[in-house]
Amino acid sequence: MSIQLKPHQEEALYKMKNGCILNGGTGSGKSITALAYYFYKNGGIFSKGYYIPMPDDGEYTPPDLYIITTARKRDTREWDGDMINFLLSTDPSINIYSNTVVVDSWNNIHKYTEVKNAFFIFDEQRAVGRGTWAKSFIKIARSNEWVLLTATPGDTWSDYIPVFIANGFFKNRTEFNQKHIVYSAFSSYPKIDRYVDTGRLIRLRDSILVDMDFMRKTVQHHLYISVEYNKDTYKDIQKNRWNYTRDEPIQNASELCYELRKCVNGDLSRIDSIIDILHERKKAIIFYNFDYERDILLEYLPKLCTVAEWNGHKHQELPEGDNWAYLVQYTAGCEGWNCIKTDTIIFYSQNYSYKTMMQAIGRIDRLNTPFIDLYYYHLKSKAPIDLAIGRALAQKKKFNETKWVNSFA
Repeated sequence: MSIQLKPHQEEALYKMKNGCILNGGTGSGKSITALAYYFYKNGGIFSKGYYIPMPDDGEYTPPDLYIITTARKRDTREWDGDMINFLLSTDPSINIYSNTVVVDSWNNIHKYTEVKNAFFIFDEQRAVGRGTWAKSFIKIARSNEWVLLTATPGDTWSDYIPVFIANGFFKNRTEFNQKHIVYSAFSSYPKIDRYVDTGRLIRLRDSILVDMDFMRKTVQHHLYISVEYNKDTYKDIQKNRWNYTRDEPIQNASELCYELRKCVNGDLSRIDSIIDILHERKKAIIFYNFDYERDILLEYLPKLCTVAEWNGHKHQELPEGDNWAYLVQYTAGCEGWNCIKTDTIIFYSQNYSYKTMMQAIGRIDRLNTPFIDLYYYHLKSKAPIDLAIGRALAQKKKFNETKWVNSFA
């Protein structure tokens, strides 16, 4: 057996250490690089033309391997293809070693908080915030060796807090807050005004961040398709703050933005544009946000091509054939799966999150794609909310509903 890493993967391998963040763009091969690190760290040797297994002779057994990933990657057994290169498997009849190998989702991370002396690969960074996932991650990290894989390390310094604590840089969140956060004096709730001593934070982050830089063979073509919207209805909703679906006043910024987007994204000029694109690009993934968008897509597209879905309603695999559309809801499917069967993604509507948009873009931009040119169609209107979301994304930020509504309130 021969394992061949690409130059950027091999370079990252020799920079990795316990507690590091392997930071590589979507499709860079983080999974096989992390497995190579586990294999190499535990005595395995591989190079061109030969493979020497990890020692497993009774006196020494490779540590148990736990991979915490997305539910979709677990269910589709995506990690199996990379693990078999190292003769590792969750199936004891295939795994040549006497260790235990587990692949599970972040939803179940709490099940492994009592595991000790194992090796964890945390895939698709979820250890942010104050919730159960972050707390379980920290507890696991204190008793095991681990690495974390991500294409989008963190939007703010607060996103790094669990990883900083897991590496022993801070005792807890309170210590981080006291040393590096100044809260706004004019807010009724704890709102971060600014971070201080960021030079130290940069140094700490850089000490654990391993970047995977590589030249892609692919070329991304982003095409912006202008679509219409009902200006009178839009102005009426914004001026009167009235929810015409429920026939009642709009209560808050979130509801106002939802109704404005429904007015904009529900315009049938979007489906007309998609039909035109599908006449030219015969296979396409279509990302969308809301169920009403899905309803429009399902009303018109089955007349044109084979349609399959991945969302909160259905978990269908990619369609077969020469003419299809794969409908993917952002939250359900912006990460944790790959597709090399098409060169085209259509964005029915914009997501608020720059990180989510980048993850979605990466679904077809893979190292093993047979395509050179990749086509991304962005449907955008000149509605104020569409333009505002676009500006936030262009600045690599997340769109803030309250801030935007207050700007014209």
